[in-house]
Amino acid sequence: MKHTYHIQGMTCNGCRTSVEQKLSEVSGVTNASVNLEKEEAIIQMQGHIDAAIFQKALPEKYTISEKKSEQNVFASTGNGNDEDNVFSKAETEKSKLQQLKPLLIILGYIAIATVLLNYQRENWNSAMLDFMGLFFIVFSFFKILDLKGFPDSFRMYDPLAKIVPAYAWVYPFIETALGLMFLMRFEIPIALIATLIILGITTVGVTKILLDKKSIQCACLGTALKLPMTEATFIENTIMIVMALVMLTRIL
Repeated sequence: MKHTYHIQGMTCNGCRTSVEQKLSEVSGVTNASVNLEKEEAIIQMQGHIDAAIFQKALPEKYTISEKKSEQNVFASTGNGNDEDNVFSKAETEKSKLQQLKPLLIILGYIAIATVLLNYQRENWNSAMLDFMGLFFIVFSFFKILDLKGFPDSFRMYDPLAKIVPAYAWVYPFIETALGLMFLMRFEIPIALIATLIILGITTVGVTKILLDKKSIQCACLGTALKLPMTEATFIENTIMIVMALVMLTRIL
């Protein structure tokens, strides 16, 4: 079941993230997507939830009301034929791929830059360090673009950020520092261990979100680009963790 709601009171990406988080935590909600510009939220739920329940979940400065639109339709696996279900699934996958397009393009550019920097070298250990360095620099840049909205998004799935709010604020700068350390070849063992720790913690949170089948915004590229939390986020972190482990075994 999917319903569209009008929300008043949001003024920034921080507000949008906060509203999205509160709505996602309501029992019975499987996905909540909030659009700041349109002042609306599209909520998928297991069964009908009264708007008053959503209102109670939000701070007083926000007002939520249901919009009557074509999007308020009931969808269940027990209705419709197999052809319709296959089509619906195909459309969902297509939409997910389109949403991940910015992430895939950025990773592609980082990979190309790494190859261009290292294609004449016999030892590709440097290529791995360059990739990790560029990864952290680029991804921290997008987080710093909206330093006000990023912490709220990050705290939705990072276990440490939930416990220590200040960690979410300094995280983009930690990534910047790690990126510089890899590119400048400064204290590489320390940088590798730090990478394993911070990405390991985040991956635990990402895994939990995926297992709970919750659909929230990934803060890997900040809040400037709205990316869904998907298996791609898990794979992205895993690649960096594996590279860090490989480099540690070669250095130590």
